[in-house]
Amino acid sequence: MRLGQGETARPTTRLRALIAEHRPLVVPGCFNAMSARILENAGFPALYMSGYGTSLNLLGLPDAGLATLTEMALNARLIASAVRVPLIADADTGFGNAINVVRTVEEYIRGGVAGLHLEDQVAPKRCGHVAGREVIGREEAVLKVRAAARTRDALDPDFVLIARTDARGAHGGSLDEAIDRANAFLDAGADLAFVEGPKDEAEVERVGREVKGPVFYNMTGISPRLSAERMAELGIRVCILPGAAMRATIMAIHDFAMALKAGGPMAEAEYDARFKAHPMGNLHGFSGFDRIREMEAEFLGADSARKYEGGLGYAPKAAE
Repeated sequence: MRLGQGETARPTTRLRALIAEHRPLVVPGCFNAMSARILENAGFPALYMSGYGTSLNLLGLPDAGLATLTEMALNARLIASAVRVPLIADADTGFGNAINVVRTVEEYIRGGVAGLHLEDQVAPKRCGHVAGREVIGREEAVLKVRAAARTRDALDPDFVLIARTDARGAHGGSLDEAIDRANAFLDAGADLAFVEGPKDEAEVERVGREVKGPVFYNMTGISPRLSAERMAELGIRVCILPGAAMRATIMAIHDFAMALKAGGPMAEAEYDARFKAHPMGNLHGFSGFDRIREMEAEFLGADSARKYEGGLGYAPKAAE
């Protein structure tokens, strides 16, 4: 929901419908509520909350198991509350053993998230495209997925549970072990299987062929870039692009900072002129001041409009 603009159907139900309709469903990654709203404004039907993006955005730190359940769940709740489209969110390892996983799933469901993925890394985890990863034993990993599935079924059977294995790129890992784990996770109740970090298209093809259920693909890092048509051929059901928007943001802020340092304060004036000509250049309108004015007109009565008379600055517009 976004300030009174909710949907009658639950986000979990809508996400399942999107997954059924799209082959594949391509989902860009966001890292906070603002980036989520920009991606939603571009027309994407679902969004993904990046764990790397959350750690770097909230803490200024890498995706190395430093963000807590409280921080990750809070960011997920704030993003889910800011947009109307369903949100899939990174839940790392579930922040502990199978008991901790139960609470993690509960927190994400109560926060309005439509789906999450859990991984089988040893804690503290790290980005799935950085060397040095280790995975827990297969039996423990399966039981964590089973605990998540049982919690999903008790609270919201439409909540989408994605089970991720890092066994391919972990120390001593292999693609064979990753595929075996993916299938075991599906048997334990996961809705989609996520084999992290296949290194080339041949490995992606094996995953699509040998995983006995819907495949979730992370198109980033060392993994190959594929067209939507090619992903459909390979059997990929959902594809996330987790860090692209974050990298674009880093580049844009850096370039602006360098221009400001080199050109002085008037560089901001030049940038402001370019921003106002941009499709997203109405900052106050995008942020929601017009929506505030509409709600004031509807719920606060005619007297609420008087404060706008003779005022300076952006004049929010109420719907006629």
